[in-house]
Amino acid sequence: AMTTVLDLPEDVLVELLSLLPAPDLLRACRLVCRQWRYVVDLTTLWKRKCQREGFYRQDLDRSISDWKVFYMLCSLRRNLIKNPCAEEKFRHWKIDKNEGDKWNIEDLPGPHGNMMPDPKVHKYFVTSYGPCFKSQLITLQKEGYWNQLMDEKRPEIVVKDWYSARFDCGCCYELRVRLLSEDYIVLEEFHPEPVVIEQWSDATWREISHTFQNYPAGVRYIWFQHGGQDTQFWAGWYGIRVTNSSITIGPLTL
Repeated sequence: AMTTVLDLPEDVLVELLSLLPAPDLLRACRLVCRQWRYVVDLTTLWKRKCQREGFYRQDLDRSISDWKVFYMLCSLRRNLIKNPCAEEKFRHWKIDKNEGDKWNIEDLPGPHGNMMPDPKVHKYFVTSYGPCFKSQLITLQKEGYWNQLMDEKRPEIVVKDWYSARFDCGCCYELRVRLLSEDYIVLEEFHPEPVVIEQWSDATWREISHTFQNYPAGVRYIWFQHGGQDTQFWAGWYGIRVTNSSITIGPLTL
């Protein structure tokens, strides 16, 4: 009798199928036959994929309940904020408020400023003497995060932003991040007190970070907004500087 790929022993099939991209496994291979569906759903196959792509760590063995979801979250993981460091001018940002001399972009370290800890960051956005705010709306499904994943696994959503003042002028910084439903209802919000920086500060770049966990089911969008202004009403760009914003999801699920 002729041997076909369907006659392969399970461990060989796991090895072979683990070489394929996840979408192919889930959309095509699972539908081939009962045995293939069974193999595609095996924990060992997704653990093997994690090993192949460098996501696997032995200390995770006990804490991960679903290796398929863990693999998907690892492979999707990236900064969901587009153009975070002003490399493409204001592309992908919606300008919500643009007062004074308006938003501007400057090169690090900038006048009376400091370098960032991350050498890959070269530019920042800077505010003026009237309120300047800009935002991005992230559609989770468009980024590969399907509804059931968000509702059942509730992977951590980690938000980070960097801000700095110039040495010679006071300013204030504000951040607002909302998890929104299908109908744009706010399910959870992170909105810390505005940060007021006095004149003659050390002009250091500071990071603000927040992790959303155990949020309600139904999150379909993440809305990120930041900005501020100077506190001395000087013409030009003496307000808060922002750059290197990020939103990343998972992979650790609770």
